[in-house]
Amino acid sequence: MASLSAHPYAFLVVSLLVFFLSFGHEAATRGAAAMRNQGGIHDCEGFQNSAEIQGLARFAVEEYNKKQNALLEFIQLLKAKEQVVAGKMYYLTVQTNNCGKKNHYEAKVWVKPWMNFMELQDFKLLDDDPSAWQGD
Repeated sequence: MASLSAHPYAFLVVSLLVFFLSFGHEAATRGAAAMRNQGGIHDCEGFQNSAEIQGLARFAVEEYNKKQNALLEFIQLLKAKEQVVAGKMYYLTVQTNNCGKKNHYEAKVWVKPWMNFMELQDFKLLDDDPSAWQGD
């Protein structure tokens, strides 16, 4: 049996194969940048067209209303970020209407889809000055 040193590229090929098998499909598709950010918070691309993430935003407002006996009305989802935890933690910036006044909140929603689990972790007012959100 020939050794790896007899073939100059064999060691490189074997090393790359072990690397990609160790880190799975995600490493291969998202590249080295994803590996550096694994477990970190990152933007949810395409959240504007994601029924799942839009539903999480609506869920956050509904849960807040139940817990606080409030009457916030969901207007739109402005930003969405996610973090891989035991499931996923979503950081959602939502715009609401409260008796004609627009407010912006950040909601943290923890999701474990394999357990059919969804929980509002936090819902805090960011800024109630609409002029601060002219760019959105």
